[in-house]
Amino acid sequence: MTTQNTSEFFIGRQSILDRNQDLAGFELLFRSGQKNSAQFLDNVAATCAVINHAFNEIGFQTVLGKYRGFINVNDLMLMDDTLELLPKDRVVIELLETIEINDLVVERCKYLKSKGYLLALDDVSQYTDNLEPLRDCIDFIKIDLKLLSGMDNLTNTLAHLKKWPGKLLAEKVDNPEEAIQCMNAGFQLFQGYYFAKPLIITGKRLSHSELVLMRLLALVMNDAKTEEIEQVFKQNPGLSFTLLRLTNSAAAGSHRKITSLANAITILGRRQLQRWLQLLVYTNDGRASFPNPLLQLAATRGKSMELLVKNFSGCTIELEDHAFIVGIMSLMNTLLGMPLAEIISPLNPPAEIRDALLSRAGLLGKLLSLIEHLENYNMEAAGELLEDLAPLTIEQINHAQLEALAWSNSFEQSQ
Repeated sequence: MTTQNTSEFFIGRQSILDRNQDLAGFELLFRSGQKNSAQFLDNVAATCAVINHAFNEIGFQTVLGKYRGFINVNDLMLMDDTLELLPKDRVVIELLETIEINDLVVERCKYLKSKGYLLALDDVSQYTDNLEPLRDCIDFIKIDLKLLSGMDNLTNTLAHLKKWPGKLLAEKVDNPEEAIQCMNAGFQLFQGYYFAKPLIITGKRLSHSELVLMRLLALVMNDAKTEEIEQVFKQNPGLSFTLLRLTNSAAAGSHRKITSLANAITILGRRQLQRWLQLLVYTNDGRASFPNPLLQLAATRGKSMELLVKNFSGCTIELEDHAFIVGIMSLMNTLLGMPLAEIISPLNPPAEIRDALLSRAGLLGKLLSLIEHLENYNMEAAGELLEDLAPLTIEQINHAQLEALAWSNSFEQSQ
């Protein structure tokens, strides 16, 4: 079999959450950015090569942090010895719904299970008797809500699959109503963007802590005097302590002595202060658990955009900062439950940022759309958009994504 250029692939990473909406793992998807996907065997070989390249050379820590990665395999990949190059303690082998369950497949699954691999069934839409031989091999059963004909079908399917030892995982959960239904039905894990597409709650008021953070963010973004920023910190002892601790960490190894909050703001620098405040908004949800999936998604978006925009001629530090802001602020409506236009209005951002966030306009808007397509596994749309983002290449996107994933994973280690 011939293979495609293994540097030309898109990486998709989607969060898998538990019942507390804490991270439990990621699904990984590798796809060529080329539109022509007729050479199916070539794509299989390319995917195997990509897995080897991404994980053996780049490392699981970069891509996954401490979590497992769910990796899709078809019947050819399932039987390929390449699969056993993957570390059994870091992956879940996800059997695509296109695999015909026969004696050969069952024996292969039993073998992989005996070697310590975890297995998942993908895109289950109903229980059928031919699944039964896999009962003791399967650790996760992924039920695709979009393939079900209704809740009665779901109830009937769960009546059989709840008897299996594997955990039930709901796929393509798109909104809070579906999430609640699935929780009530007994699912243990959830996948989809329901946490990133909440209902807009009309008239929601920001909490005091959210208001303080947004006020600080507005002051920093509009280059207010240090004295003004310092006064807000002084009125919030908890934030002041966190700022001093952060600045001490940033200044570790130097001989600079932090003598005041104003001094801490100066040492940290406006650019880092702004980024810290933006990230702090996502952790300010009153929950003790970490990491927050929304924080990781926002952080990865922001860093990816900052890195991608560097590939365009005439890029400045200001444009890099704007790209980071667009990426990280693109999920604030999700976090705060308010329309994005209302959130960014008091911040008075530059038109370039506002247009990118509200209408996906301009270079930054297109980059944000590209990242959203990758997050949602819409590789065809990502490939088409890439044509409008010349000279950006798939290889540059891969490099930026991997660096951004490593950067966002570092937050967990710093907590």
